[in-house]
Amino acid sequence: MKYFETIFLEEAEEFISKIDRKSAGKIIYNIDLAQQTNDPKLFKKLNNEIWEFRTKYLGNQYRLLAFWDKRDDKQILVIATHGFIKKDQKVPKKEIDKAEKIRKNYLK
Repeated sequence: MKYFETIFLEEAEEFISKIDRKSAGKIIYNIDLAQQTNDPKLFKKLNNEIWEFRTKYLGNQYRLLAFWDKRDDKQILVIATHGFIKKDQKVPKKEIDKAEKIRKNYLK
């Protein structure tokens, strides 16, 4: 059973298309798994609005930031805004700010 459906916005699709195929495949696999489980290792809340899809593969920490769109009663959507390779312990504030800005524009 899927808990939610994921939609990739343009920047998220671009990020995935620019990394190597095996890493991209692992990210897609983890997102698919996150849709069916409730595993914070795969999909974790960062603040009130922004969540992250998490993938660790070949020593890289891939992150796709996302938010929930629950405006439709029949379908719960998670919107992936953009991705990056995480270098530090914390997700950079500028990445969270960017996801929040994309969310505001999307919900208009």
